[in-house]
Amino acid sequence: MIFAALSFTPSLLPRGGVIQGIICGIDAAIGYGLGVLAAWIWRAYADRDARVPRRGAWRAFFIGAAVLLVVSFGLGQYWQHEIRDLMGVTDYNIALVVLSPLVAGLFFFLFLLIGRGIRRLYRWLASLLSRWFGRRAAAATGWVLAFATVWLLVTGVLLDGFVGAMDQAFSVRDTTTKESTTRPTTDLRSGGPGSLVAWDSLGRQGRAFTGEGPTASDITAVVHRPAEEPVRAYAGLTSADDAESRAALAVKDLERAGGFQRANLLVITTTGSGWVDPALVDSFEYLSSGDTASVAMQYSYLPSWLSYLVDQKKAREAGRALFDAVYERWSQLPQARRPRLFVGGESLGSFGGETAFSGEYDLRNRTAGTVFAGPPNFNTLFGEFRDNRDPGSREVQPVYKGGRTVRFTSDASTAIPPENQPWDGTRVLYLMHASDPIVWWSPRLILKQPDWIGEAPGKDVLQRMVWMPFVTFWQVTADLPFATEVPGGHGHKYTTEYVDGWYAAMRPTGITTGELNDLKQIIAKVE
Repeated sequence: MIFAALSFTPSLLPRGGVIQGIICGIDAAIGYGLGVLAAWIWRAYADRDARVPRRGAWRAFFIGAAVLLVVSFGLGQYWQHEIRDLMGVTDYNIALVVLSPLVAGLFFFLFLLIGRGIRRLYRWLASLLSRWFGRRAAAATGWVLAFATVWLLVTGVLLDGFVGAMDQAFSVRDTTTKESTTRPTTDLRSGGPGSLVAWDSLGRQGRAFTGEGPTASDITAVVHRPAEEPVRAYAGLTSADDAESRAALAVKDLERAGGFQRANLLVITTTGSGWVDPALVDSFEYLSSGDTASVAMQYSYLPSWLSYLVDQKKAREAGRALFDAVYERWSQLPQARRPRLFVGGESLGSFGGETAFSGEYDLRNRTAGTVFAGPPNFNTLFGEFRDNRDPGSREVQPVYKGGRTVRFTSDASTAIPPENQPWDGTRVLYLMHASDPIVWWSPRLILKQPDWIGEAPGKDVLQRMVWMPFVTFWQVTADLPFATEVPGGHGHKYTTEYVDGWYAAMRPTGITTGELNDLKQIIAKVE
């Protein structure tokens, strides 16, 4: 009951009734399991069986539990109201909130049955083994076999089957095309006239990348100067056999379209399904007056959240292969004719984008600037920069090496700290919201308090959020699937932040504050 009550404490994002019920049921099951384990250990040391409850113990328990849950439920609804106010969320389904205790009870008993089923399997195995082994050896071996059976069943049969089914389903979806997407009529896009990459091989997200985006006239209307038609090159999962071949094909098509003759060249690592955030690339093109070329490629059919779990290796291979292929051709150009080379990526795309570089110096020496948004907690370079931040700086707003190359912000429209330090040469910028569960989720939350919870919170995180073993991990885990179901500027939803982020990284000339504000209004409408 204590763990169930703690599940109502605030997390990073607002929760609906069903999600709250699921978290409550899971936390209650964890608390029950820990209680059973503690009681078993205590009885083992005391060398006695469980005692019969005293008269009135159950009555006192039910009265205390009812009071505890009613109070915690009421506080939970108050905290959820505060979080919704912080983020400007207006959706609130009171019927689902009322049903949340039933959902909690259902999931509690489901996990309880699973736990008792595993215990029954252990007892059966121990009983079977006791015919040949001693009692203690049979018990120990029974636990090992029961654990191994469950582990293989979950990670092998169930997980592999689920991933296989999802891969098949999303591979079929990859053959479809969004209603708003049309095949390019310009030879400046992959899939268009003269392209080395077939339109049908680009995949759903690749066709959206090359078939949409601002035209020269769209850009001119915002920056009020003559603009060029941006170049976009892309290779889909079926465009070539492996990551290296797809990268080589994308670079060849980029060169065919004249991408290396543009002033600015952007290498983008996509999310799992090959998606490129339109806000990321559109902002880059507007701020460069269209004198740009962008290149990306697909490495999976799976959506980002599933690729996050099973396709990290593919993201790493794709990010390294694409940048290396671009850099090899770029470095062969005369130095005076090379475009400025930028790198960008969101979420799992930032993870893949990082893998082409060994550290801060490598980013500074081989790029003109970088913008990574919503970096997952397991990103190698992000973790290195964050964990080795300067003393006195917060984890939600780290400062690395005095901000000489790498900086972090949740709002690039304001001064990016450290404000009093120069930021010359290559600029590497991480956009990270304080309420983004992708940035903060880690298995370490189970047993270790992270610095970001103990520090002063970000502007859209409640001061009342505290760390609790097991509980906080499941709360932040439950935030993950809904990380983008919040208004822009919160959670894992990055939109107009790209305008200010690229403006800081690229330092374009001639862009006025009014033009930046106009561009933000346009980017805010981009899906």
